[in-house]
Formats: sequence, C-alpha cells, structure tokens
Amino acid sequence: MSTDHSIPSSTLDAIHVKDIRVPVYIRSGSANEQAPAEGTALVTITLFHDVSIAAATDELSYSINYAEIYERVRANCSGKHYANLGELVAQAHAQVADSLVQPTHVKIRAKQTKISEASSFTFELERDSSTTLTAKHTFRLEGITCSTIIGVNESERHTNQPVTFDITVRRRLAESPIDFIDLSVLTRTIKEHARGTSFLTLEALASSVASRALQTLHADDEITVKASKPEALSEAEAPQVEISRRHQDFPAMFPRGPEPTPGFGKMTTLLASVSPISSAKKKLATSGIALGSNIGDRFANIETALRLLERPASLLDDLKLEGEGEAEVAIVNTSFMYETMPMYVTDQPRFANCACVVETNLPPTELLRLLKKIEVTVGRVPSIRNGPRAVDLDVILYNSDIIDTRPSDARRNLDNLEGHLVVPHPRIAERCFVLQPLADMIPDFVHPVLRKPIGTLLRTLESAHPEDVSAMIKVMPFPQYPLAENGSPLNRDLPVIPPTARYWTFGHPSSRTYVMATLNATPDSFSDGSVNNTLDAAMAYATKAIASGADIIDIGGYSTRPDAAFVSDEEEINRVVPIVKAIRAQKDTPDVANALISIDTFRYTVAEAAVLAGVNCINDVYAFGGPDYPLNQASVRHFAQFRRVSRDLGVPVILMHSRGDAGSNKDYSTFSEGVLEGVRRELGDRVDAAVTGRGGIRRWLIMLDPGIGFSKTIEGNLALLRHASSLTSSVEGSTLLGYPQLIGTSKKSFLGKILERKDDDGPYAGRVTEARERGWATAAAVTCAVQQGAAAIRVHDVQEMKDVVVVASAIWS
Repeated sequence: MSTDHSIPSSTLDAIHVKDIRVPVYIRSGSANEQAPAEGTALVTITLFHDVSIAAATDELSYSINYAEIYERVRANCSGKHYANLGELVAQAHAQVADSLVQPTHVKIRAKQTKISEASSFTFELERDSSTTLTAKHTFRLEGITCSTIIGVNESERHTNQPVTFDITVRRRLAESPIDFIDLSVLTRTIKEHARGTSFLTLEALASSVASRALQTLHADDEITVKASKPEALSEAEAPQVEISRRHQDFPAMFPRGPEPTPGFGKMTTLLASVSPISSAKKKLATSGIALGSNIGDRFANIETALRLLERPASLLDDLKLEGEGEAEVAIVNTSFMYETMPMYVTDQPRFANCACVVETNLPPTELLRLLKKIEVTVGRVPSIRNGPRAVDLDVILYNSDIIDTRPSDARRNLDNLEGHLVVPHPRIAERCFVLQPLADMIPDFVHPVLRKPIGTLLRTLESAHPEDVSAMIKVMPFPQYPLAENGSPLNRDLPVIPPTARYWTFGHPSSRTYVMATLNATPDSFSDGSVNNTLDAAMAYATKAIASGADIIDIGGYSTRPDAAFVSDEEEINRVVPIVKAIRAQKDTPDVANALISIDTFRYTVAEAAVLAGVNCINDVYAFGGPDYPLNQASVRHFAQFRRVSRDLGVPVILMHSRGDAGSNKDYSTFSEGVLEGVRRELGDRVDAAVTGRGGIRRWLIMLDPGIGFSKTIEGNLALLRHASSLTSSVEGSTLLGYPQLIGTSKKSFLGKILERKDDDGPYAGRVTEARERGWATAAAVTCAVQQGAAAIRVHDVQEMKDVVVVASAIWS
C-alpha cells in the first residue's frame, strides 16, 4: 500500500452526501393548508473533517463512512410527518451525530420545492455533531414573484412588471435548537410590500423589501435580498441586484433602545427639545448650493459667504415675499472642504470647494439673486468665465424641481447661462468638485433629470476620469486667534470671521500624519502631572516640541484620569490661558509664536476663553456631551451650548468617544460587532448631531477620536487600533464616512497591562511599568495608527514619536 505524506491537511476539508431524497409529509407554508402534503425533500450532509490522514494512508479506518450516514438518514427520516423543514433537519442531525465516532462540524441542508408562493425553500443548520444547542440557521426562499411599478422609462412608470425575489435569512444566535421562521408571514409580507412600491431602481426596491422583511425577523438576523426584473432585457435572463442588510442598517426604522447604548443614540432627537430655533410651521424648500474660492483667504471667504447666506434680509432689502414673514435661509448640512485643481481655465490658483444644504422660503430666482449679492459683497470681481473669484456660489439643486429660466428657443447649448437659472445645474455630472461635496451629504438623492443618485453619478465620473478624483484633496483650515481687531469688515451684525492660520490635508498621497504634542498643565495627569504645570516648564516643553516636529500643541488644564481632583471652570482657565498667551508672545521665535494650539477641555466656557486667547482648535474627550453618563437633559443642553460656541468661533473640533469615567462602562456586548460597531454608532450620533440641522458645525471642521483607553477593555482598545480605518470606511448606516481621525495611545494603562503579560512558552514573566516607561510600547501603537491611515497622533514624547511617524509613513505610504 502506497503512502503519500506530502498531502497537506486543511480545516476546509469536507465530505458531502448530496441531495438524499427523503419522502416526507411536510407543510408547504400556505396559510390555508389543512394538513401536511406528501412530497420529497432533498437533504444534503456536509461534514467538515480533516482528510489528510486518510489521503496519506488510504486506510478505510481514517475515512468517514458516508454510506452509513446515507442509510441512517433514509431509514429514520423517511415517511414521517414534520411541521417544517427544521424538524426534518433536526432528525437528520441526530442520525449523523450517532454515526460519528469523533465530534465533527456538521452542516445539514434540506430543500423543499413547490411551496406556497415561492418556487423552493431551503433550510440549513450548522453546528458541531456533539451538541444540540444554539447554531447557525440559514433560511432561503427562492422565486417569490409579484408585479409592481419599477423602472425609469415612461412606459415602466404606468405598467406593472414582474419582479422576482430570492431571500436568504441568516440567524446566528438561534434561540432554540431549531428556531424557525414563519414562511407564510414572510412571503406574504414581501409580496404585499413590493406590490405597493413604485421605485425607479432595483437597488431602492431591494433595500425597501429588506427593511420591511426585517420587521418580521429577530433583531440579530441578517437578510440578503436578490431582486430581479425578468422582462427588462430581451436577450438575458434578468438584471439582478443583491444586498445584505441588518436592523442597524435602518436606524430610523429600528432605533436602539436606551439599554444597549445608554447615553448615546438620542442626541440628534433630544437636541430639538432644547434648541430655540424652529421653522416647523413654515413651508420651506431644500436647496443644494456649491461654493468655491481661489483668491485671497479662500477658507475665510467661504465662511463669510455662509454667514451672509443665513442673513438674506440684510442683502435683499427690496424683497417682497408672499404672505407674512421675512426671508429665511438656514444651513442644515455641509460637506467636507476640498482643495481642487482649476477646471476649464487651468492657469489660475487652486480652488477651495465645498457645498451646503439649506432650508429656505426664498423662491429659486430670489435665492440666485441672494447668491450673486453675496459674491459681490465678499469681493468677486467679474472676470473671464470660469476664471478666478474670491467666492462663487451656484444653486445646484432646488427640491427635485427642474428649472430653466432661459427662453425655450435658447436652450440648445450651455453658452448662455449668465443671468439665468438652470436647475439641476447642467454641468453637475462632469464636475467632481461639485458631485463629491454633494455625495458627502446627500449620496442617495436622485437627480431629477438624470434619474440617478448623486453617489452613482460620482462613481461613474470617478471611473471615467480618476485623475479628477486624485486632484481633490480633503482639507481642514485652522483660524488665526487672537484676532487683531474686533468685528467683521463686511457687516457689523456678523460674528467675527477669523483669517486662516494654515490648513491640513488628509487622505491624499501628498498628505502626512500630523503630530499633536500633549502639554498637561495639571498636577495630577496620569503621565506627566506636575511636570509642565508651571509657565516656564510649559514654555520649555512647547518650544522643544515644535523644534522636534510637533504640528500642534494640545494644552489641558483638567485631568480626565479616573478619580482626578475636581477643578472649577475659572481655575482651568487660569491654568491654560497664560500658557496660550505666552506662546503667542514669543515674537523672537516665530515658529513657536505661530504654532497651532488646541485646548483639551470638555467645558465650552474654557474653550471660548482659550480660543479668544489664541487657540486654533478644540479637543473634547466627551464629544460636547459633558462628563455625565448616561445621557441626560443637562448633557443635551451642554451639547447645544458647546456646538454654538464652536460654530461661532469657526474652529476645528476633535470629538472623542467615551462613556463617562474612563475606567468604567466597557461592555459592548449588545453590539453584534462589539466595540467597533459601538464606537461607530455612538460617536456617529454625536457627530451627526454636531453637523446636521440648524446651527451645525461645518463638516470640514470635525476630526474624530475613537477614544482608545476610555471605557474600553484591553482587547477593545486593541481592536479599535487594529481596525481604526474601518470606523470611517463605507459601512451601511454609518455617519462617520470620510472623517479624519486622531488616535491617542501614548503611555496609556492598557499598554502597561499588555506589558505585564508573561510568555506562555518561555521564562519571561512580563514587567510592571509606570507611564513614563511605556515609550517603546507607544511606538508600536503609533506605527499601527499610521498604517491605519490616522490623520494625526497624540503623544507625549514628540521627538521619538516623530521619528516613528516618519519611518512608519515611509513603510506604509
């Protein structure tokens, strides 16, 4: 007998016994069924088993006797009455388990054809052969057919078409050995819902069906919907869209209760209860507006234009509106800010481009007139078409209206747009610098002429012209404080518009990882308490940090470590403001005097005082909600006040995820993906509340901090660090897509706990460390942060960690 010892083993080895025909009496799923019908079920057995020994020796004793499994299933499962396929599969599983000597991972699938309102139904069970406890259950309904309105063509908008759905439900946490779904309820729900829809796209139909079907299922179930239009293409079986969704992908339909996420998931809703601004009684239009600038202080120009936009009465003093009330324009959403190459006329400076969504009672032509007034006020000088301008504003969308004010015989080309309004903007599909900002805010909005979502138009343009995308760089401008003079040069009623000190770039090959130096002006911080809490020591640290490569100095006056001593607002201000003023006073060392500074505080009073003294950025470990946990009305009022202060000052803000006391509230078990999903959803709610709605902060001024070391276990911290990039990647239902991240791991206690671990297979017993001894551990964490695409890292030892960033960036770029 020959033996081949070169044959490898694999955990993916499997033995299948396919489609065992089992005569049964089983219910079809019809609501009117009186008794189980006689039929044949097809049972497939899959045994995940390492076949390497049997393959190498060719000995029967190492093989699985699939003939015995077949005989046992046929003999003990045939001719019986079953309420559903689940009971048949459970019986088959028992026969397989009895026939196996060693426990084996088993998958059993049973298929039933010609069931009520579908062509087939398959149930699949996966578990170890040694247990009858919880397991993976998969339910698959194929061929659910009905008719509905679907499509963009004129004929499709008036005539029903057949559509076919294949549905797969995955139940990972079954509540009983066989936890079955009600087939009749699910199929009827899908058909009745689909018949009542009239979508333009299969994508929208599939998503709608998924959301409705999930209402009949368990909270942790996942559903896959395949939607097909069999009559759409003459020489193909059918176009088909396939999507997979869970409850959390439809947050409006399946809101999280207070228990899984206490203190989170409510801010956006509760904010309305403390906000004094309301236009609920007014009928307002929604408009998308694009902004651009490439002359002078581009970012200050755009911010000035946005402030003027919300004060229409000051510029349209001759406006007469129907009915009562004054002109109203409210910004309710903003995009990221981008630096872009000029288009059409390329011999001019680079542009800053963004977009906003507004609610307004202005008619579209009056809105256009307001935009032109703003351009003149900010300083646009008429020049060549598509040429340089201090600021340029365009009405891109107005509700879903289609508007063209040109005479009907003058609409053959786009050379005569001056002085007229054409909405949607006729060149939107060719302009990445317009589509990308719109996609930041309203990716699913369907273009009323092209009948495609904004996100789809952007992806199409990206595929055709990838160079346009690579030429767009996401930026964050930092304003310059303290101000040289009070007031705005344009309008005494305007809040101060600070000039731009500098700006950072993100997510581009030319971008780099920025270094934030930590300056704690406290006696009790965990790492450097009492080290830099005198003015001389603080200045020495700041000067050395800037020389060592720090891009920003983060000054804190109140320790957030557990059990830190209480500090009043006044005392915190007195700790940090003198340092800020001292830095700004270093006229002999301009690198220090002009350095970017952030204020590490959770109090808006301290933040405001620090910014007016010379700070450029706010860093809040509680994401505007204050230290209370869980969320309460005081938290909401605190959030509203902090948001107002931040917007008025126009400074970037860093919003960190935390749950009150840093050492508590570490349980994320209610989230199916654990801490990653928890942070994504909880921090996402805060960010969404900060950006959207009236009084929101500009999206381009927000940076995220996942809060490593705050309310997370050691493994949770490692998971966040290891998968940091996934927090802001494209995840269904997430509101964090595209935001830059700051990651702070420097010398934290979870690194110390890891350093205490002994080697399981060696004599090393680990070591206990103080915070000051965790520099090398911090270096490892910083390297991972760079690899994950962090926009910035927060550290204590600037020179050493700058070296780490430089080398890690060279490796991972």
